[in-house]
Amino acid sequence: MKKSGMRREVIGMIVSDRMEKTVIVQVERLVKHRLYKKYIKRRSKYTAHDEANACRIGDRVLIAESRPISKTKKWRVRAIVDKAI
Repeated sequence: MKKSGMRREVIGMIVSDRMEKTVIVQVERLVKHRLYKKYIKRRSKYTAHDEANACRIGDRVLIAESRPISKTKKWRVRAIVDKAI
């Protein structure tokens, strides 16, 4: 059980910044296969709120879970970890 106020934070790569104040972040994680015990990459895409419109494609960002901002946006950009070249 999670404590109240504890929100998930993940690091991902921005794959789209076409929308106003919104970015799409792709997060990769490693999952161990149950039968073969081999690690497999799994990817998820999250729409995140970027208030300052500062993020660009290729940036690595830290996103945190938040209350629903719109129908699909439930994450916020907390910080830019690495800027794209």
